[in-house]
Amino acid sequence: MSVTVRVPAKVNVQLAVGAARPDGYHDLANVFLAVGLYDEVTVTEADALRVTCAGPDAHQVPLDRTNLAARAAVALAERHGRSPDVHLHIAKDIPVAGGMAGGSADGAGALLACDALWGTGASRDELLDICAELGSDVPFSLVGGAALGTGRGEKLTPLEVGGTFHWVFAMADGGLSTPAVFREFDRLGEGTDIPEPVASPDLLDALAKGDPEALAAAVSNDLQPAALSLFPALADTLAAGRAAGALTALVSGSGPTTAFLVRDAESAAKVAAELRASGTCRTVRTASGPAPGATVLGG
Repeated sequence: MSVTVRVPAKVNVQLAVGAARPDGYHDLANVFLAVGLYDEVTVTEADALRVTCAGPDAHQVPLDRTNLAARAAVALAERHGRSPDVHLHIAKDIPVAGGMAGGSADGAGALLACDALWGTGASRDELLDICAELGSDVPFSLVGGAALGTGRGEKLTPLEVGGTFHWVFAMADGGLSTPAVFREFDRLGEGTDIPEPVASPDLLDALAKGDPEALAAAVSNDLQPAALSLFPALADTLAAGRAAGALTALVSGSGPTTAFLVRDAESAAKVAAELRASGTCRTVRTASGPAPGATVLGG
């Protein structure tokens, strides 16, 4: 018996970050948009828990119990009094350590697949509760579409999207640690008054209307200065995408993937080709959103 679940990547069209909380986390106003780059997680009955992975940069993915997919299987098994004896295979297509929630997607995918394989019948609320325990981005990977994440990003409010948004993503030659980027954010903001994070009304309106030009004018990422401080070469990639005709350019989440919003699929192909030729990134992908959340493909 096996079950396969497909899970999307995400881009943060707004990432507003508050000051560090006593627990070390930061309050966020995090506007997620799921995009059509996917990992697939296949869960098969086995004698013991094990993880395998194939695809681009699969060698960077941990195959022990620190992997979010493994942690998801263990968490669901513990809640339902069973052993997490499954083989988790991750077919990787979301960039690794790229700020597009690839690890979170694998956690959400494994959770939904194990629930289907074991017939645990977990409610949506229980699955989202486990997702929130696993990590701040994991609940959105389960839900997909578009949503505003508050708290540390795990409390989701679905958002209306009135059209399809086209993106180009440039993958950097190297990674960035999310905790390191937040530490740099704290360092850069030391001694300043950091406002409470709130979602931009203009951005939410642009999403609802499906207006790429208006969305381009409203996107923001408070972590971008920290990511650029730690990875200065990303500035060249951002500049190359703008020069190629992107409506806007920003670091995706904590990076180092850079995201370029464009008008349509034809523009995406042009910007992608010029970014590939620019020599400022390792590889380039195109995708559109919103995309559905974790989806069972078969079993």
